[in-house]
Amino acid sequence: MSAEEPLFRVVRGVPTAEELAALVGALTLRSRSAGTPAPAARSSWAHSARPVGAAPAPGRGAWRTSGLPR
Repeated sequence: MSAEEPLFRVVRGVPTAEELAALVGALTLRSRSAGTPAPAARSSWAHSARPVGAAPAPGRGAWRTSGLPR
């Protein structure tokens, strides 16, 4: 494809400049999101560093369980 060839062309109707701008924006956004890889899963190491949920109950052994992954 050469630089002079259009990326797309209108085959029916006469779109306004705003309609063409919206179309180009939508196509650009869709092509960018299609090329984006899925986010990687968090490792067990990172997950254990960010505990979620209720804190360990105070009492015997609480200091030990506070450092363990949930």
